[in-house]
Amino acid sequence: MKTRLGSGLLARHAGFLAGVFLFGSLLPAQILNPAKLLAPPTDTWPTYNGDYSGRRFSTLKQINSHNIDSLAVSWMYRINVGAMRGVGQVEIKSTPLQVNGVLYFTVPDNVWAVDARTGEEIWHYNWVDHGGHLLGNRGVGMYGNWLYFLSPDGWFISLDAKDGKERWKVHVADAKLQYFTTMAPLVIRNHVIVGVGGDAMDVPGYLESRDPETGALQWRWNTEPRPGEPGAETWPDKGAMEHGGGMTWLPGTYDPELNLLFWGTGNPNPVYAGQGRKGSNLWTCSIVALNPDTGKLVWYFQASPHDTHDLDDVETPVLFDGEFDGKPRKMLAQAARNGFFFVLDRTNGKNLVSKPYIGTNWAEGIAPSGEPIPNPKKDPQPDGALLNMPPGGGTNWFPPSFNPETGLFYVNAHEGYSLAYLTDTDEKPQGYGGSGENLFSHSVLKALDYRTGEARWTHAFPGKGWAQSGILNTAGKLMFSGDPSGNLIAWDPASGRILWHFHVGSSVSNGPMTYTLGGRQYLIVGAGDTLYAFALAGSTLPPSSRTQPPATAGSEAGALAGSRAEKSAAQ
Repeated sequence: MKTRLGSGLLARHAGFLAGVFLFGSLLPAQILNPAKLLAPPTDTWPTYNGDYSGRRFSTLKQINSHNIDSLAVSWMYRINVGAMRGVGQVEIKSTPLQVNGVLYFTVPDNVWAVDARTGEEIWHYNWVDHGGHLLGNRGVGMYGNWLYFLSPDGWFISLDAKDGKERWKVHVADAKLQYFTTMAPLVIRNHVIVGVGGDAMDVPGYLESRDPETGALQWRWNTEPRPGEPGAETWPDKGAMEHGGGMTWLPGTYDPELNLLFWGTGNPNPVYAGQGRKGSNLWTCSIVALNPDTGKLVWYFQASPHDTHDLDDVETPVLFDGEFDGKPRKMLAQAARNGFFFVLDRTNGKNLVSKPYIGTNWAEGIAPSGEPIPNPKKDPQPDGALLNMPPGGGTNWFPPSFNPETGLFYVNAHEGYSLAYLTDTDEKPQGYGGSGENLFSHSVLKALDYRTGEARWTHAFPGKGWAQSGILNTAGKLMFSGDPSGNLIAWDPASGRILWHFHVGSSVSNGPMTYTLGGRQYLIVGAGDTLYAFALAGSTLPPSSRTQPPATAGSEAGALAGSRAEKSAAQ
C-alpha cells in the first residue's frame, strides 16, 4: 500500500521573495533580476518554461487573433555545426532564454547568445566532448550574470553571460555508463537543479542540486531507494534497485508558496523485461514533490507502477490554480507518456483525475489512489503483445501548455497500435530486454478539460510523421505549435480552428516562446537548424530592420533565404 511522505509544505511566498532578493543582492549589477523568475514572462523569458509553473502561457497580446494575418518573419539565425563528430542535421530543441535583449540557446556541445531584436550573433561557445550522446539539448539555466548547461558527456558547465567565457566545469554523470545529460538546468534561489537520462546500461537515476557559485553538490535525490529506506519494499532486492533506472530527463516545475519542486522520473530498467524486478519499482515512472533546499521527498504519485513499456513519466508537471468540484484547488496536471492525463492536488499529491487521452490497454483499471493498474496480459511477450498505443507511448519530451483563460491543457500526442516484444527471458535480464514495433500511428493535437480529462477538441495531423513541437498559449487568444510537415501554426485555443500558418521547411523542433522589446512582440521558434523570429508587419521595428518590407504569411522567400544571422526579406 502506498504511503505519503512528509509534511512541512508551508514555506510562504513572502519568504521566497526575501530569499530571492537576498541571493540576488550577492550579484552586483546582475543581468537577470531574480524577481523575473516569479513574474509572468513578458519582457523576459528567464527559464525553460517561461516561469516556474510550466504553463507556457504568456499574457502578451500585441500579436492576437485579429491581426495574426500580419505576422511575418523578422529575422532568422542558422547554426552551422553539422560537421560536428560526423553528425548531419542538428535540431534546435532548446527553448531560448531571453534576458535584457539577448537570446541564449543551445544544441549539444554549443551555446549561443544572439541579439533578440536582430538575430545577430554576440558570442558562441563550443565544448569538445568525449563520447557523449548527441540526443539533443533543452537549453540553459541562468542565475544573475551566469549561464549553466549540460554537455553530452556529463559535464555541468558555467559561462559568463556577457561574453560566453567558461567560469568552471564539474562532472555530474559518467557518459561511459551511458548516462545522457540533455536537460535545461532549473534555478531556484541558490540551487541549480540538474538531472540525468539513460536507458540501456541499467544504471540508477538521480536528481542533484548544485551551488551556482562553484558547482559544488548541495544534495542528491536517488530515484531508487536504498535497502531499508521507504520504497525499498517495491523492489525484489538490492541489485534490482542499484540497476533500476528512473532517469530525470527534463526540467521540472516549482511552487514558491509551497516551496515544493515537482519532477517526473523515467522508466525502470531493464526496460521491457520486468521479471527480474517484481513490484511497483518506486520511485520510477512517478511525479515526485521534493523540498528544493534539502532534496527530501514530500509526496509522490506513481503514474506507471512496474512499467514494462518504456513509459518514462518525465513529461512536464504543469501547475495552476482553479476550481475543482466547486472548491478552489492548487493543482498539478500532466499528460503522461503512458496515455493517461492526470490532475493532482499539488499540496499533497492526492489524485483528482486519471483519464486516458489515447489508448491505454496496458492498464486493466484504476486503483483507488488514481494510479493505473498494469494488465499482465499486455506485458511484452516473445511473440508480441498488442497495444493500442504506439511504441513509447502517447507523447514525449516536447512541452505542453495550459491556458488559464480556456481552462484547457494542450498536448501533441501520438495514437496508434504496436507490438511489445520480450527478447530476454532470463530470470535476471539486462539492458532493454525487448522492444516495441510500430504497426500504425499518427499525430494529434488535443485540448483537454482539466476538470474531466475529456478532449474538448482534437486536431488530427495528416500523414505519418510525429508532431514534436512544444506548445505556446498567449492572451492574444492564440496557440502556437508545429505540424509534422514543417508548418508553424496558430490555432484558436478555445475552438481548435486554424487561424494562420507559415511553412518553415523543417518541423518545429522546440518549444516556441515570446517576449516584447522596444514595444514589439516577438515569437521565437526553432525548426531544424534555424531559429526564426516573427513579429507583426508595421509594429515598432529596430532601426537596422526598417529598410525592407516584411514578408507575408505563407511566403517562403523571407523564411528560407538566409543563413547564420543573415536578415531575411521579412525585415
